[in-house]
Amino acid sequence: MSTAAATSARPGEVLADRLPLSGVRARDIALVVGGAALTGLAAQIAVPVPGSPVPVTGQTFAALLVGTTLGAGRGVASLALYALVGLLGVPWFANGTSGVGVSFGYILGMILAVAAVGALARRGGDRSTLRMAGTMLVGEVIIYAVGVPYLAATADISLSSAVALGLTPFLIGDAIKVVLAMGLLPTAWKLLKK
Repeated sequence: MSTAAATSARPGEVLADRLPLSGVRARDIALVVGGAALTGLAAQIAVPVPGSPVPVTGQTFAALLVGTTLGAGRGVASLALYALVGLLGVPWFANGTSGVGVSFGYILGMILAVAAVGALARRGGDRSTLRMAGTMLVGEVIIYAVGVPYLAATADISLSSAVALGLTPFLIGDAIKVVLAMGLLPTAWKLLKK
């Protein structure tokens, strides 16, 4: 078997599957905990949006990267751990908060989005820039589809107000996150092939 064939991606493989196989269970546990910790750390990168109860954070970017690199199963476990630990009082949601607040719907949306982007990554959705853009956009849409109505319900505002406060101000930042991911993951796959 040639070196190129040995390093080429197998169908259904995500980046995390390329890590050494010794201690698979320990590796998976470490990846799940690491993904939760990365999301918690990225959530601390928070920029307030004037008039909105939801800040711009690195949280969604980290969550979607966790999903694409770990795959759906480990990714969902990682974000579920992140949500559970935050619900138990660890202040690692955006702006060092914990518990259920008006932005918790975005966290619930992230869990669903991670399942989707992880499944797409297993189908090659992270291997080219165009596919990665589509994968990230699917994830972002899912996050907003859950987060915005949740914001409307918990903040007792109209859905149109929730869109204005919890979606529209974030579109430019999300476009930047998509561009970053478009370069990051396909490049990682290309480096693995060398």
